[in-house]
Amino acid sequence: MNDFIQLLVSGILLGGVYALCALGLNLIFGVAKVVNFAHGEFLMLGMYAGYWLMRGTGINPYYGAPLVGAAFFVLGLLFYWCLMRFTIYKPEMTQVFATLGLGIALQNLALLLWGGDYRTVQVMPAGAESVEFLGITVSANRLVAFCFAMSILAAVVLFLRLTFLGRAIEAISQDISAARLMGIDPGRIFLLTFGLGIGLTGIAGAVLVPSFYAFPSVGTFFVLVAFVVVVLGGLASVPGTVIGGLVLGVMESFTGFFSPDLKEATHFVLLILLLALRPHGLFGVKGAEKEALK
Repeated sequence: MNDFIQLLVSGILLGGVYALCALGLNLIFGVAKVVNFAHGEFLMLGMYAGYWLMRGTGINPYYGAPLVGAAFFVLGLLFYWCLMRFTIYKPEMTQVFATLGLGIALQNLALLLWGGDYRTVQVMPAGAESVEFLGITVSANRLVAFCFAMSILAAVVLFLRLTFLGRAIEAISQDISAARLMGIDPGRIFLLTFGLGIGLTGIAGAVLVPSFYAFPSVGTFFVLVAFVVVVLGGLASVPGTVIGGLVLGVMESFTGFFSPDLKEATHFVLLILLLALRPHGLFGVKGAEKEALK
């Protein structure tokens, strides 16, 4: 019984981090209907940003995450303004090749600048790497990252529900034609959404680097996780992203306990089953995966 609770808690903590990793991807898709295949590379850059912030200035990545998020917000604005605004109304394959090409370029740029070495940072004092409560031991880094993730996810939900810009973003995601008639400028909302999506991805990367190694191809793993979380929870659903992340984290925790070799294989199997049986996910709107901008 104790092992079951240990695996469950570990899976929940991991799932919260996975949800944060997928949030930016789902936000951009929900509004602009663009699947960002460079998402993993932006996450990788966020991890490097957290690493170099710690090594260069001594600022803990958890404390420096808002700075990374602000820098990546600007990067997201540039991403949209310099590339995506030219493809936003183009066929889906144009967007796929544009973001996939950017991802390959960013990965090779990281390899050129920093090499292929694995990098991480130690932020917890010696002897405080784990926390024990009622016989359950968890990683202190995972616990902090989970709390960070839940706080950010809650803030995003409140922003979307309670602010004018948030309601404008939801209006564009639901019906772009009706939003135009209400005086909402889709171009400005797309620009803001890409800024927010990439900014959140940068924060996720900074929060991850104390728990995972940063290296140029690390985004390949996390982008698969993000896709599974998004499809599982529901396209364009922020609460669904949370549930999807938690479900995937718990599944991975139990699968890794019984058969570590099959841990990553479950991602592929789950993604294939979801796309075949329920492509709109647990909480997504049916047909959202087929929507396009008009």
